[in-house]
Amino acid sequence: MPQFELNTIDFIIVVVYAVALIIFALRYSKTKGSAEDYFLGGRRFTWSLVGLSLFASNMSSSSLIGLSGAAYSTGISVYNYEWMAAVVLIFFAIFFLPYYLKSQVYTMPEFLEKRFDARSRYYFSGLTLIATIIIDTAGSLYAGALVIQLLFPQVEMWVAVAILAILSGSYTIAGGLAAVVFTDAVQAILLTVASIIVAILSFIAIGGSWEAVTSVTSPDMLGIIMPLNDSFLPWPGLLIGVPILGFYFWCTNQFMVQRVLGAKDVNNGRWGVLLAAAMKLPIIFIMILPGTFARVLYPELENPDMVFPTLMFDLLPVGVVGLVAAGLLAAIRSSIDSTLNSASTLVTMDFFIKIKPNASQQTLTWAGRTFTFIFMILAAAWAPQIQNFPSLFSYLQNILAFISPPIVALFLTGLFWRRANGQGAFAAIIVGGIIAVFGIASTITGADNIFTQIHFLYIAGITLAISILIVISVSLLTTPPDNEKVESYIWTKKMYNAETEELKSMPWYQNYRILSLIILAVMVLIIGIFW
Repeated sequence: MPQFELNTIDFIIVVVYAVALIIFALRYSKTKGSAEDYFLGGRRFTWSLVGLSLFASNMSSSSLIGLSGAAYSTGISVYNYEWMAAVVLIFFAIFFLPYYLKSQVYTMPEFLEKRFDARSRYYFSGLTLIATIIIDTAGSLYAGALVIQLLFPQVEMWVAVAILAILSGSYTIAGGLAAVVFTDAVQAILLTVASIIVAILSFIAIGGSWEAVTSVTSPDMLGIIMPLNDSFLPWPGLLIGVPILGFYFWCTNQFMVQRVLGAKDVNNGRWGVLLAAAMKLPIIFIMILPGTFARVLYPELENPDMVFPTLMFDLLPVGVVGLVAAGLLAAIRSSIDSTLNSASTLVTMDFFIKIKPNASQQTLTWAGRTFTFIFMILAAAWAPQIQNFPSLFSYLQNILAFISPPIVALFLTGLFWRRANGQGAFAAIIVGGIIAVFGIASTITGADNIFTQIHFLYIAGITLAISILIVISVSLLTTPPDNEKVESYIWTKKMYNAETEELKSMPWYQNYRILSLIILAVMVLIIGIFW
């Protein structure tokens, strides 16, 4: 087994990268002082920046470590979350993205207010704010601290969390979303390169033979689609629950959608989203399969989370270890900076501006910086508490299964059903909120009831169905919404036909529908290979 210690050269590479990235971010993210420039980068991001930032923000350190660890211990079915993300992103690009950009909103709760009313906005904003701090930011800090402790065992948890918070918060506070997106683009490239290097060297280490993997791995661990009785990801849960969690994460979560809101136009937004979708597909080869290769190389590993670090320190030469370690830190910081920036945007544009409606652009910008600093402190304080939960995966997925369905219900009914009104939306989030409180409390306390007896993916599907029924029922029993008000936020066949005419003048490689079909075809091919 390798020694998990950074060589002096590797340590220098990691430190130089960390410092250079901050300098890069501050230099290339100068703001003009306006709120739009600080929170949305002036709405000037091209498709490449949008796509790379989406990918980097999603692929945290828990992905590099967790995906290979899951492949080692339970099999490659964890890939279902990745290809389903591509499907959700395509759905997002086709239907929701144009309406988000056309509405010129800063936040997702603001979009709900335009479609329904202020009650939905403030509920979702408050919920998102809490979730961003205690789930997204704190979760990323905790996962990143585990990586730092692995590289530097003498560092205590709270110290590791503080270091990460300061490194990520520094350029986020100064440069806003532009700083986040520019650094994410660099980090996405580094993260991908690091993953490819580990994947290639681990495959070479087993002799370049797939038979070596199959000889020590049962067939059920090498398939993507799992049987009904699978405790990790039963196939009905894949169809029912995973799309709901994916839709919430990619299509309504402020820290993901915010970089899309900063796209310079609809086409760049769509192309960026599709780039992120395409980058999710090869993850099975560069992040998941190395976990199965490790079954050949290290059959006695007790902790699956040690798979990626073991491959890294055992197979990589001096210098390259530093590069990959920098990739790990890049993944950590991409998630943290994104969540901090989104949290400050939410509280500034959904709450602060209501209290001070006449605040200047400079005041709003400084308010955003202040709130970013406050949330950095709060998330860092909460992060060490996550170690009291059974696992990080359990902490993240179970909570999302309870809080996301009512919000998903509002966005789906809001876009596709003209009759949905504010009363129906508010009733759904109130009932959904009550279910979430009881469900999360049951999960944390380990109570033996319906919330803990049913798989969390089924819980998500059941809660979504209840929420949609409530929206429909209450909306039909109350006054219809003003057609003129909701017209701009309803999907219609007329808009689809207008887009069809526009696409005729574009080359095929710019046609988002053709690009979507290509991505889906590649996805089906991969699923077919590993079915």
